[in-house]
Order: sequence, then C-alpha cells, then structure tokens
Amino acid sequence: MSSLKEADVLKHRGQVVSAMQKKDHNQLWLGLVNDKFDQFWAVNRRLMEPIPDQDGFKHIPVRCYAEDGTYQQKLVAPGTESGQKRTLQDLLEDFSTPVRKAVSARSHGICVPESTPLQWLSEHLSYPDNFLHLCLVYA
Repeated sequence: MSSLKEADVLKHRGQVVSAMQKKDHNQLWLGLVNDKFDQFWAVNRRLMEPIPDQDGFKHIPVRCYAEDGTYQQKLVAPGTESGQKRTLQDLLEDFSTPVRKAVSARSHGICVPESTPLQWLSEHLSYPDNFLHLCLVYA
C-alpha cells in the first residue's frame, strides 16, 4: 500500500488516496490478494485517471531496472514545458549516462516502442502498485 500511496502523490499530489474511505482501501487490498480483478479495478480506476482539467498526471511513477536487478527512480513529467507529450525515447535519454546509454525498454515482457507517450504507458502498463516498471537495455 505504501507504493500505491507514493504513486498517488506523484500522479495526483496524494489527493485520490487521501479522499478514499477505509472500505475503499479494504476493497483495493482484498481484490488484489484474492485475485478479484473487478473488485480491485473498481477502486484502482480512480488512481489511474488523469488530473481533471489537465492532460495527464503531475508526474509518472516509474522505476527503471538495470540488468543487474538494481533500479532507479527519478521524477518524470509526462510532458514538456512547451506542452509536448514526452515519450519513452525521452525517458531513455533521462536514464542514460555518458558511460551507459539506455537503448530500449521492456514492460510485461514486451519491447515498448520508443515513440510511445509516457502518459499512455503509465495509464495502460502500470502494475497494481500504480508504478510503471521498465527493464532498460543498455548499449
């Protein structure tokens, strides 16, 4: 639950989880542990919706894993200051260093196209903790 709360703070400034009642928290948890997707999704849907009157989340909750199993987490905005949607290619550049260049990413076992918008990835490929988990491939 702490990862889910952290993701909500990044996406909605914590407004969704803090507005939930105890029964919502229980429904979310019991739906997950008992493999009841509809029960889980009825509550989780609110956590996956973009902020009203904005095009997306405040930030994208993302954890990027290296081949050695370590992960990095950075503050990632879904768009640029000029209003353009950021893509996976932008994220790969964010997680590259002069020594190691991130060249591709996998999520749920699939290679994600570099042109995919980060907002779309977060809404559709996030795990139940509401984080987007990506395995980065370095050159």
